[in-house]
Amino acid sequence: MSIHIHQFDNGMTLVAEELRSLESAAFCFLVPVGSAYDPPARAGLTSFVCEMVQRGCGSMSSRQFLDALELLGVEGSESVSLAHTTYGGATLADNLLPALSIYADLLLRPHLPPEQLEAGRLVSLQELRGVEDEPAQKAMLELRRRHYPAPWGQPSIGDVSGLQATTIDDVRRQFAQGYRPGGTILGVAGKFDWQALKSHVGELFSGWSVADLPEPGYGPRGATRDHIPFESNQTHICLAYDSVPLSDPDYFRAWGAVHVLSGGSSSRLFSEVREKRGLCYTVYAQHRLLRDRGIVTCYAGTSADRAQETLDVTMAEIERLYEGVEADELDRLQARMKSGLLMQQESSSSRSMSIAYDWYHLGRVRDLAEVSRCVEELTPESINSYLVGHPIANLTLLTLGPKPLEAPHGVS
Repeated sequence: MSIHIHQFDNGMTLVAEELRSLESAAFCFLVPVGSAYDPPARAGLTSFVCEMVQRGCGSMSSRQFLDALELLGVEGSESVSLAHTTYGGATLADNLLPALSIYADLLLRPHLPPEQLEAGRLVSLQELRGVEDEPAQKAMLELRRRHYPAPWGQPSIGDVSGLQATTIDDVRRQFAQGYRPGGTILGVAGKFDWQALKSHVGELFSGWSVADLPEPGYGPRGATRDHIPFESNQTHICLAYDSVPLSDPDYFRAWGAVHVLSGGSSSRLFSEVREKRGLCYTVYAQHRLLRDRGIVTCYAGTSADRAQETLDVTMAEIERLYEGVEADELDRLQARMKSGLLMQQESSSSRSMSIAYDWYHLGRVRDLAEVSRCVEELTPESINSYLVGHPIANLTLLTLGPKPLEAPHGVS
């Protein structure tokens, strides 16, 4: 494997990893505008823009754009997170450069047709309504809205009032300000010729010049204890507390602790809350990242009559984690991680995204050998030392269901 990095004069960065055993290639554009950049009273605008830029670009109509990708066998995807709008695709190695040419049109020359604004609005509203019909997803979005400092918890789907108020001028303004080369990262992984790739990308984006847009600052957090009434036989329990970012030297220790708590059927939450006690149908914890901070989020979905017990037992397992992890738990974690790294090595799509996010979070790209080494070097003592030095902080609890629950210790 070989990793290449080049930053163009306009501020765009190309990071690429050769995977010579593959016959495919994948790419991932991280465009530095996400839902945290949505202006007041226009929640969901960045996602609206993401929908609109795909409705024709360059010399192609919306239909021609899709047909062109299909002819190249590109499996494309797009999404909006807090900090980025992401466009990705995977195809045969021979089709990589033509596929990048199509996406250059999308990023630089979208039509943003006003006659399709209402169709785009309907798509955005349908996505919003889809979340409203999925209370578990809605609860987790609302947890992040409260735990993250504003506007960094703002869901990408927006809200009805923001989507209804959006005009074509709003869409064009957000595109013009947010789609910019400074801070854009293109990750490529698979089979390619580095010199040809660098030259092609340089030619495609040489005329891209847009002033930088300041990153939003950090405002206040929301309520640390909240309940959303919802008529149902189920209750959705969501917890969050602070952790460390990817750039922190203790990141892998924090990551390891969370995976002992929730990583596979032998993890503590699964074993105690679901398997032994049968309290819930779903329970998990995840380590989530902003560039300068990490957050652990936990979810449990259960019946309303067992919700209080589920919350109490889940919180007890989180607190028990801080008493220390055992060697056998770490052994299982390391075995799962080795399998995951092997599968990632065989996936150009996974690696193109990983190296792009490495550059964003770290300003460098880690190869899989480095990641594997960091996992192998974990010991129960190192994880336990981290836990002692990083007690649970800024705990947030959100419940969604027929009635509120009694807050555990540490939640005001």
